[in-house]
Amino acid sequence: MRQQMEKVKIFGWLSGAGLVIGAVVGSVDALFGRVLLAITDFRMSHVWLLLPFLALVGVGIVYMYQRVGGEAAKGMNLVFEVGHGEEEVIPKRLIPLVILGTWLTHLFGGSAGREGVAVQIGATFGNWFERQLPITLKNGKTIFLVAGMAAGFAGLFQTPIAAIFFAMEVLVVGFLHYQALLPAVVAAFTASNVSHALGLEKFTFPLQGAVVLDLATMGKLVGLGLLFGIVGKLFAHSLKQLKTWLTQKLANPLLRIAVVGAVLSVLLLLLGQGRYSGLGTNLISASFTGTIYEWDWLLKLALTVLTLAAGYQGGEVTPLFAIGATLGAAIAPLVGLPLPLVAALGYASVFGGATNTFLAPLFIGAEVFGFAYLPYFFIVSSFAHIVNRQLSIYGLQKVVHGNLEMKRGE
Repeated sequence: MRQQMEKVKIFGWLSGAGLVIGAVVGSVDALFGRVLLAITDFRMSHVWLLLPFLALVGVGIVYMYQRVGGEAAKGMNLVFEVGHGEEEVIPKRLIPLVILGTWLTHLFGGSAGREGVAVQIGATFGNWFERQLPITLKNGKTIFLVAGMAAGFAGLFQTPIAAIFFAMEVLVVGFLHYQALLPAVVAAFTASNVSHALGLEKFTFPLQGAVVLDLATMGKLVGLGLLFGIVGKLFAHSLKQLKTWLTQKLANPLLRIAVVGAVLSVLLLLLGQGRYSGLGTNLISASFTGTIYEWDWLLKLALTVLTLAAGYQGGEVTPLFAIGATLGAAIAPLVGLPLPLVAALGYASVFGGATNTFLAPLFIGAEVFGFAYLPYFFIVSSFAHIVNRQLSIYGLQKVVHGNLEMKRGE
């Protein structure tokens, strides 16, 4: 009886903690997200006024991190180090630093995302909250880190199921942190609802019409999964290689971001006058209701990789959504499937291919485009995931059972 009461007590603590983490992180996500959308609208109306100063702002961002960042300058790498038990504390100053750095990156036209900010906000608060508890839980640091990451992702995208699985599977490929399930569920759904109540809108595009899942269609879905997985892997590989190359060629981070920022300003202005700046939500919308060019996905991929490799702040996920959606829209006529469906499949599975996650993209697709299409997302995400399982946009992500081994015959 005493053991059962102890379990009830722990469940109560975990549920209450998830509620608090979700409410706080969802509120911060709403503030961050709404300001970011306002910044995006302002930049799109003043492209020629703002983009020429991208290099100067980049120098300011790097200098800010050098002066006051400390351990927080590691960003997502620090989140992974804490998740793996290699570090103990995420400094609270990481939150204002990453928010301000991302706002400036987007205001002046860098091609970057936003989920990295939300996940870092959630991880930082979850890590701090765990240290305030009057009780000590086994694996407590990882549990509350995962719960915070789930809250951050859910508060920003309002896809709580995908957020839960993303947080549980992203630290180690092939392993789910089930010990964090209860607080992650509470935190994710709370953050999603809080951010929505505070005015942050969710992107949804319900797909219409049925596509028969026969053998021919399944063959096409397998091919799409392989293609989208390769593109996700290409993104991760390019980001890693370019970061290494730029660090070798331009060792001074201030000089590096100044030079690359100047190049980015020219490229972003010449290639579509800011079409490839920012999150890529303009490209996502165009994939379903506007005009897409065959090269949109490739230019968005290249410019996002260049922006992040230079040292600008943000994330990768929303640009990955844009890359996948535009690629899907471009190739839909070639595969003979409805354009919105192929764009939706690309939206979800390129993200999965680049992050080495499987369940998160599966439910991103379902929560954004409709659960009726879950079988289609399952097939495509499966093969996108099979293509990679090694490279990831997260350099400190660990892999278990990363290689298939065939038993040799006698």
